[in-house]
Amino acid sequence: MPVYMPLVGIPTCLRVVNERVFHGVIDRYPNAVIDAAGCLPVLIPAIGLKVDVCVLLDRLDGLVLTGSPSNVHPSHYGAEPSHPEILHDPERDATTLPLIREAIRRDLPILAICRGIQELNVALGGTLHQRVHEVPGRLNHRSRKESSDGPYGPAHSVTLTAGGILAALAGASEVMVNSLHSQGIDRPACGLRVEAVAPDGQIEAVSLPAARFVVGVQWHPEHKVMENPLSTALFSAFAGACAAACVAPIVYAA
Repeated sequence: MPVYMPLVGIPTCLRVVNERVFHGVIDRYPNAVIDAAGCLPVLIPAIGLKVDVCVLLDRLDGLVLTGSPSNVHPSHYGAEPSHPEILHDPERDATTLPLIREAIRRDLPILAICRGIQELNVALGGTLHQRVHEVPGRLNHRSRKESSDGPYGPAHSVTLTAGGILAALAGASEVMVNSLHSQGIDRPACGLRVEAVAPDGQIEAVSLPAARFVVGVQWHPEHKVMENPLSTALFSAFAGACAAACVAPIVYAA
């Protein structure tokens, strides 16, 4: 029987290595899209307004927004200029923010991870903490390297919202997650539902109930995705939504 493989767009980051400019994404993300979602990843270069988002999204069935060392520039949510040590990627901002808005308008599925959840919130009108660890009462959510799993080891628990998507996927009210971020959601955008909260009150996941599938998580489910039941279920649910939204399936012989 033929196998239909939805196309999932993954916006890249712009990086300069040895004076050469690269558009890139860590291989965990496309691998998770293939292995856990059964979809075909399509990398989207960070070229901002050079991309016609409408034409691009005509050919895609979903988006995965990845984590990154860079942060969303505060000018996109009306904040003061950022700390000079914070890394930004304006080309990625200029690419992802319009993509998110148009994808939501079209009801295309979105799975937003780490920087991705921050982009999702900003694209819809929310705001961010630029340095969560400097907010009174908040934990240091930056990476911990003492774990046997390195910086991606379990860092803290999150409480899942009763009746939410993640609680249903997890079959639990609380799960352990990794934590590798300095920026985080401050005011959630209108329409977003909080799906998970850290012990210090920091928002760790959101969804858009009015959409087919729009979920953002602050942690990294792509890390060892096939070994974590919630991560596997999350990518599987995303895949199901992409298959339902499939507009131009690629057919492979089984």
